[in-house]
Amino acid sequence: MQITIDEAKCCGAGQCVLVAPEVFDQRDEDGIVVLLDATPDAGQHAAVREAATICPAAAIQVRE
Repeated sequence: MQITIDEAKCCGAGQCVLVAPEVFDQRDEDGIVVLLDATPDAGQHAAVREAATICPAAAIQVRE
């Protein structure tokens, strides 16, 4: 799995952080997503897929 983030699209909703906190975080100053792990282990894949699905700005792309 490979994750990419489009910071320009991110609206700072934080749903990704709630679903997969080991993979995503947010910048303190503006809430924009920070990718902590671009290639998470298999145990995180389901959470990452869910985060990408629920992202209101569609700022998370996942490649298997």
